[in-house]
Amino acid sequence: MKAFVITCLILTTASVNQQFAQESLTEATGTEITVTVPVNATDGQIIVGLYNKDNFMRQPLQALTSEIKDGQAKVTFANIVPGEYAITLFHDKNNDSQLNFDTNGRPSEDYGVSNNAMSMGPPQWSDAAFTVADQPIALEIRM
Repeated sequence: MKAFVITCLILTTASVNQQFAQESLTEATGTEITVTVPVNATDGQIIVGLYNKDNFMRQPLQALTSEIKDGQAKVTFANIVPGEYAITLFHDKNNDSQLNFDTNGRPSEDYGVSNNAMSMGPPQWSDAAFTVADQPIALEIRM
């Protein structure tokens, strides 16, 4: 759980530093990863982080935010080079740019992981990883 908390805090920081991270990940011939998140709310925002194996659950390569419109949030990571990646995201209900927790240490805001891999502990790379080739990818991640 602590690793997940740290990841969410890093997502917050990474969303501010998104431009720098994006420049180090992209090249002109890359493809896109579009993430759609169904949301049963209209408040807040969705914060999404893109990782590779080396930085999973640490510093995201890119972090994007999306408003909630018509029951969903959508982000597109552009110019992604081929490789293996994973995504984590959370619903920032109160727009404080961090995942909030209850007194028992459980997240009080919804979260999700690529491949919709939900477990009783922090997400595992092997469950969340997916491959990017030269074709655009569309993912729907549930929280």
